[in-house]
Amino acid sequence: MKVLHLISGGDTGGAKTHIINLCSKLKNLVKLKIICFMYGPFYDEVKNAGIDIDVIPQRSRFDLSVVDKIYQMIEHEGYDIIHCHGARANFIGMFLKRKVKNRPFITTIHSDFDLDFQDVFYKRIIFSYLNKVSLKRFDYFISVGSALIDKIKSLGVDEKKIFLLYNGFDFAKEISFEEKDAFLSRYMDKSVYQSKTIVGNLSRLYKVKGLDVFIKAANLVVKDNPNVIFLIGGSGPQREYLQNMINEFKLNDKVFLLGNIRNPYDFFNAIDINVISSYSETFPYSILEATALEKCCISSKVGSVPDLIEDGENGFLFEVGDYKELSKKIETLLNNKELITTFGKRLSQKAKEKFSAENMAKMQFEIYKKIIQKI
Repeated sequence: MKVLHLISGGDTGGAKTHIINLCSKLKNLVKLKIICFMYGPFYDEVKNAGIDIDVIPQRSRFDLSVVDKIYQMIEHEGYDIIHCHGARANFIGMFLKRKVKNRPFITTIHSDFDLDFQDVFYKRIIFSYLNKVSLKRFDYFISVGSALIDKIKSLGVDEKKIFLLYNGFDFAKEISFEEKDAFLSRYMDKSVYQSKTIVGNLSRLYKVKGLDVFIKAANLVVKDNPNVIFLIGGSGPQREYLQNMINEFKLNDKVFLLGNIRNPYDFFNAIDINVISSYSETFPYSILEATALEKCCISSKVGSVPDLIEDGENGFLFEVGDYKELSKKIETLLNNKELITTFGKRLSQKAKEKFSAENMAKMQFEIYKKIIQKI
C-alpha cells in the first residue's frame, strides 16, 4: 500500500505533531511520502525523523500549478491513497481529485474548521468558506477524537465515511530539555521563580486557546497564594491583547509571556502544573507532551480531553470559559501539593497505555485497509 500525505508545511500546532508522530510509525506499515508546499521547520523536523518528504513550492495559497506536479507524481509512483491535512492541502486536494481517478481521497480533521481562522477577519471569511467547500469533495474523513464527528456530519457527510483516530505520542523516543534554571533565567531573575509553584500554559496566542481565561484565573489565585507564578509560552496575534490584560490586572510580576518556545520540553520541564484553557480543541498534543514528563494537568472540558483526563482521578477538568472554576482547581493543587505528583504519574501511565504513536499508526493502517476494501 502506498499513501501520499499532503500538508502545507507551515504548520506549527497539533497537525504538525500529529503527522510526524503518525508517519514515524506508519512508515513501517505502508510506503508513504509527505508533500508540503514550503520549506521551513516542519520540513526539517520531518526529514530529521527519517520520513520521506518532498517540497513542491507554492507561490501563494492560490497557486494551482502544484496540482499537475502532484498528479504526475501520483501516476508515476502509483499511490493508492491521497491523504490531506489542513485547509491548504484540502484546497489542493479538491482540484487534484478531479484529475486522479479511482483512488480515495481522505482528509484528517484536526480542529473545528469554523474556528481555524477566527483571529483574522478576511481569513475567517475567505479561507473558512473555501475549506468547507473543499471538505465536501472528499471521500473519507478521519476525526481526531470523538468530539469532531458531529461537526463533520454537519457538512452532510455520511457517518459511514467518518473514522475515529486519537492523537498518539511516541513515548519511547528520547526527550531532551534544558535544565529549569537555565531555561527560566533567560526570562526572569531567579528570585522571581525560586521556591514558587509554576503554572504553565503552552499554546499559540489565538483567541480559541482561551488564554484570557488563564489570566483571569491567575488574577484570582495570586490574591491568596503569593508563592505561585504563571507562564504562557507561544506566539500569535493576541500577544498585545494578553499583555494589556496582564497590565490591567497588575500581574506583571506574576504572569509572564515568554514568546515562542522552540523546544516544548524545556517549558514543560520548568513548570509544575500544565493548563489547557481552550474554548475549543480536538485532542491537544500539549497534554501528551507534558505527560511524557509526568506533569499534572488541568484542562477545560473540550474535545476528547475527557477521554484521557478523569476529573479528580488523574487531573482536573473545568467547564469551558469558567475561570473561577479553573482558579479553584489550581488552588486545590496548591493546597495539596502531593496531588500534583500523584496526578502527573497517573495521567502519564494512562497516556502511555492508550495514546501511544504505535497505537495511532496501527489504527490508521486499519482505516486504510477498510477504505481500500470499499473501492
